[in-house]
Amino acid sequence: MAEIRADHPCRPTELRELHRDGICEFYMTRSAALPEEIDSSVAAVRRSLGAATIAAECFGSRASDPLYNGYSGPLTWILGNSVTAGLGGLHLRGIRGAELEPVVLDGRTVGTVVHGPHASECFLAGIRAEDTAASRKQQAEDTFRAIERALETVEMDFSHVARTWLFLDDILEWYSEFNAVRTAFFTERGVFDRLVPASTGIGGANPWGAAMMVGAYAILPHDARVTVRALPSPMQCPALQYGSSFSRAVEVDLPGVRRVFVSGTASIDPDGRTAHVGDVRAQTALTCDVIAAILHSRGMGWEDVVRATAYVRHPEDAGVLEQHRCAEGLPELPVIVAHNTICRDDLLFELEVDAVQTQTAPAISRLP
Repeated sequence: MAEIRADHPCRPTELRELHRDGICEFYMTRSAALPEEIDSSVAAVRRSLGAATIAAECFGSRASDPLYNGYSGPLTWILGNSVTAGLGGLHLRGIRGAELEPVVLDGRTVGTVVHGPHASECFLAGIRAEDTAASRKQQAEDTFRAIERALETVEMDFSHVARTWLFLDDILEWYSEFNAVRTAFFTERGVFDRLVPASTGIGGANPWGAAMMVGAYAILPHDARVTVRALPSPMQCPALQYGSSFSRAVEVDLPGVRRVFVSGTASIDPDGRTAHVGDVRAQTALTCDVIAAILHSRGMGWEDVVRATAYVRHPEDAGVLEQHRCAEGLPELPVIVAHNTICRDDLLFELEVDAVQTQTAPAISRLP
């Protein structure tokens, strides 16, 4: 495989601001940020925008200090597979003008509920099993139950979950076992009879040594104008067809704002097989085409993306997405590139995106 220079853009911190119903939403993407910069980033959002942070995701490296715990808010902290400089970063979700409620589980803040005029939206982060000495299977079961327990504290349940982010340590060692746990949990809770959440399932350790760490988004509608539905992929078969329990994407439509959560997407052909084995450029191009088709099917495009995370198997491929973007003339993306293991050993690239449309286009700014 020809080497692709790891020169993906480490742009200044990017901030995307959207307005709806008197509420301002903020999405901050900070490439190659260090874990100890979380506090300063949160302070910057609070100071300059008057906004509260509702959830954070940090993609660090194996060099990250596992004892650092300076940020006490909802945090999903994932370690990459190397100490390569320039990989990883920080995603922050912030909000102003809404009633907020913290989600506290076992004495730890693991989420925030945003109470809006039409729905309550819950963002969970950093959910993990407390007993890290238990088997991986037991930890997976405990983690899904922890999601339920967290939601119960704010009068929600798993039927309200529309999106999950699942980070499994040594994913290739136990992905089949994990899928069996998830399928059993979904079956017991009747998930397959309702909405199967969009999801990302990716390899990634965490500083606490848990077998997995989870983030989630749930929504409790207050009126009938709010709809939540799974979206098919125009270019791929349903993941359920080959035994993976997630939807390709989920759309959440509220008065004044529409969200599309595109699951972690990779180079999978219409029959569920890996396409372009060994060719990271071709895998990246197909992945982007698949995501673009999903967005286009809902009247959206790359310009509506407010948060993106790309995962590469090899750190030398960190620049492949930026090269594809430039070659295709796509707009700049608020993306973090992380070095994490993908769920198949022949997949070299994966990309997930959140897209949002409101009555007005997002304001995009760069912060120092």
